[in-house]
Amino acid sequence: EVQLVESGGGLVQAGESLRLSCAASGVTFEDFAIVWFRQAPGKEREGVSCINSNDGSIYYADSVRGRFTISSDNAKNTVYLQMNNLKPEDTGVYYCGADFRNIRVLAASASEYCSGSAYYTPKYWGQGIQVTVSS
Repeated sequence: EVQLVESGGGLVQAGESLRLSCAASGVTFEDFAIVWFRQAPGKEREGVSCINSNDGSIYYADSVRGRFTISSDNAKNTVYLQMNNLKPEDTGVYYCGADFRNIRVLAASASEYCSGSAYYTPKYWGQGIQVTVSS
C-alpha cells in the first residue's frame, strides 16, 4: 500500500522559512510526479509546485516562484518543498499528491499536473499539514 506522509509544517513569522517533506512508502520511488497543493480557508485549492521525474520538469505557481523550491531525494523516497520568505498568504493546509509509473501523467508537463484538472488528480495523497504564517 502506497502511503504519503507530510511533515515539517508549523507556525512561523513572516519572512521565516519552513521545509516540508513528503515521504513515500510502499512504492519504488521512481517514475513519479509529485504535486504540492495548498488549501487556505475560503480559497480554492492551489497547485503550489510540481515535479515530474520523467522529464525533470518543475512548476511553481506565480505566488511562490522565487521563494519556494521543490526537490527530491530518491534514496530517501522523499520530496521536499523549501519555503523561504514566507508570507501570511502562504497560510493553509499543504498536501502532497503523487502518481507512480502512470504513463499518462509522466507524459504531461509539471504545469499540467499542477493545474488542478480532474484529469490529473493524483492517485495518492498525504494527510495534509498545517502551515501558518503570522504577520
